Amino acid sequence: MRPTDPTRSTAEDELHALVDGRLPAAEREAVRARLAAEPATAATLQAWEEQRAVLQRLHEDVLREPVPPALLQATRQVGGARARIDRWQRWGGLAASVGIAFAVGWLAHAQWQALPAGANVAKARAGAEFGRQAVIAHVVYAPEVRHPVEVEAAQQQHLVQWLSKRLGRPLKLPDLAAQGYELVGGRLLPGDQGARAQFMYQNARGERVTLYVGALDAAKTSGETAFRFTSEDGASSFYWTDQGFGYALAGKLPRPDLLGLAEAVYKQL
Repeated sequence: MRPTDPTRSTAEDELHALVDGRLPAAEREAVRARLAAEPATAATLQAWEEQRAVLQRLHEDVLREPVPPALLQATRQVGGARARIDRWQRWGGLAASVGIAFAVGWLAHAQWQALPAGANVAKARAGAEFGRQAVIAHVVYAPEVRHPVEVEAAQQQHLVQWLSKRLGRPLKLPDLAAQGYELVGGRLLPGDQGARAQFMYQNARGERVTLYVGALDAAKTSGETAFRFTSEDGASSFYWTDQGFGYALAGKLPRPDLLGLAEAVYKQL
């Protein structure tokens, strides 16, 4: 068990263990107590916990599925290797057990950590930059009264066809009526990898959110569909990437409200 000195800083591995529920109750309470004096680390923990909750909600159908046979077989093989290691340790074959343990660990590392840390960081930054650009575009166009969009919702079919052609990919407009938002329209914007599209929605209170869509360099993004959060200039966005394309929902809403809308958009797309 780790020491519970309240003066020491919280390590990243402790945060991972806390989010994953791998800490004993006493140690869990000690870590959370320390976070009261570490607001930046506490914010990181909150973001990770929210991300975990989002992933579980988005993929709850997968969580209910039975474990694939291939994965079960791999688990049995690893379990068998561990059992042999235990036996060899008891029999005094320390050198052999160390070799087997190293081999098992290295194979797992190769399978689950295929990309170097530097590449992962670069890809995370590319996604974050996309989310930041979505926020900036929202801040620029959402306050517009007379010209918030180029093509209004009354010409929705033309809007979708036009932007699909410019982005080189069939686009689909999410329907957020159930969440109280109606389509205002959309516009074409420039981006690092060509054209970007912005679709604007508005509720009865005049609050607006924008969906920012565009191609990304597949070599510079992770390709994962996990949500990420960014905030700038009083607005925020939840963004994700999927098969070389980026999506970001931006607005000046409370974070839980924006997250709920992002989930609705994600499920429809």
